[in-house]
Amino acid sequence: MTIHLSIVLFLPLAAGLVGAALGARLVRWVVLAGTVLVLAYALVILVDFDAGSAGLQYVTDDEWISELGIRYELGVDGLNLFMIVLTAVAWVPCTLVACFREHERPRLFFFNVALAETAVLGAFMAQDLALFIVFFDLMLVPFYFLIGGWGQGDRVRATTKFVIYTLAGSLLMLAGAVALGVLSTPDGGQISFSLAELEQRSVSEGTQQWIVLLFALAFFVKAPLFPLHGWVPDTYRSTPIVVLALLSGVLSKVGVYGFLRIVLPVMPEGSQHWQELFIIVAVFSILYGSVLAFSQDNVRLVVAYSSIAQLGFIVLGIFALDDKGAQGAVFQMLNHGLVVVPLFLIIGVIALRANGSESVARLGGMAFRAPVLAALFLLVTFATLAMPGSANFVGELLVLFGAFEDKLVYGLVASVGVVLAGVYMIRVFQRTMHNREGPPVESRDVGGLDLAAIAPLVAVIVALGVYPHFVVERTEAATVQKIEQARAFGGEQEARAPGGQRTSLPPPGDEP
Repeated sequence: MTIHLSIVLFLPLAAGLVGAALGARLVRWVVLAGTVLVLAYALVILVDFDAGSAGLQYVTDDEWISELGIRYELGVDGLNLFMIVLTAVAWVPCTLVACFREHERPRLFFFNVALAETAVLGAFMAQDLALFIVFFDLMLVPFYFLIGGWGQGDRVRATTKFVIYTLAGSLLMLAGAVALGVLSTPDGGQISFSLAELEQRSVSEGTQQWIVLLFALAFFVKAPLFPLHGWVPDTYRSTPIVVLALLSGVLSKVGVYGFLRIVLPVMPEGSQHWQELFIIVAVFSILYGSVLAFSQDNVRLVVAYSSIAQLGFIVLGIFALDDKGAQGAVFQMLNHGLVVVPLFLIIGVIALRANGSESVARLGGMAFRAPVLAALFLLVTFATLAMPGSANFVGELLVLFGAFEDKLVYGLVASVGVVLAGVYMIRVFQRTMHNREGPPVESRDVGGLDLAAIAPLVAVIVALGVYPHFVVERTEAATVQKIEQARAFGGEQEARAPGGQRTSLPPPGDEP
């Protein structure tokens, strides 16, 4: 089957442009149709994908800026397959809900929603470092307008902090990428930013160390992780709920994905040098996020800080540099997105029934007259706290197994976060669905629109809990290959070809 990634990449943007041209009444439906077509195309890719291959599939590779060695290179493998699917899955229900809400300047709003999907898809598909940075920075533009133009409360302050943190991280990564491309170019050779080419080239271990640090700062801001999460409280309070679901559920994954796609395979010595520090950051983020989630009264901030903890688990799995841990990290990237999106949509439903209130102390008693809403919320809550039988349980178990393999103490400390997650999520569910009904609460069941948006996502969560192997078998080969590359080229095991270039790795399990 011939699959053109450029079609799925630019389809949302095309829908946004066409919809904006057709006018305010049609733009929402054109953009919604675009997201549905992207989802259909992503599912075709998922069905057609060769699960046993670790290499790139459906590759598009053309010259873009030849003088700078920048190529328009796209591809799909086990690392980004489910990130593409997650993006497509998340955008449909969020756009659907947005279509039935009133927005000022709807043409601009829905155009930015469409542009955001193209930017995120581009970051996941890019196989050229410069192209990745283009899409990584492009993501900032639509979310800047969506938060600043349609947010609530002190949205100017929230947007300012979001832009400052994100832009600072992006500029640091840009500097690191340029240095990597220039310093890795052999004498008399042509500069290249192709990730496949950079994996074969070499820079000194000392150079790798400071370049890895620049990339890590950008990725920790995007994730976010402690201590670069300062933009989170204000931004989460002010962002429209459907935009926040996309920001937390999908956008945050680009940062942690960048470690597996770029940092580990391209700069393995530098990654191993900072391994201990990054694991400490991950473990501290798990504990910090869990403790603060327990102490919050605003439901949004409970989910915000729980997300910091979950992203900490993902980074722990990546930098355990263990096959199981990395597979768990990739699985958790998908699981977290699938859980957070319906969780925020449910928060939006709850707020509508409480006159806009999102205070845990003022909510309560909804379950008695909203059993369907309570059931959906309960399933998502169980998934969030990684109950046995859920996909999150499998993901966190793989991460902890990977950490226990070589970083036992850190794994044991991180396990505390699993316990704390049970405490703060059960607290939120009980206080919103049970207890005495709060004064502003109008208890009624979920409507048809919200049910159509939330129920399919919950069904996917349940399905992955029943059959997690569907994801693991498709991500295993590519994930293990990246971890093996990082381990094989680290320290004394470094392999070099004449001229300072790295030798190619054999496939995992094969003898060199």
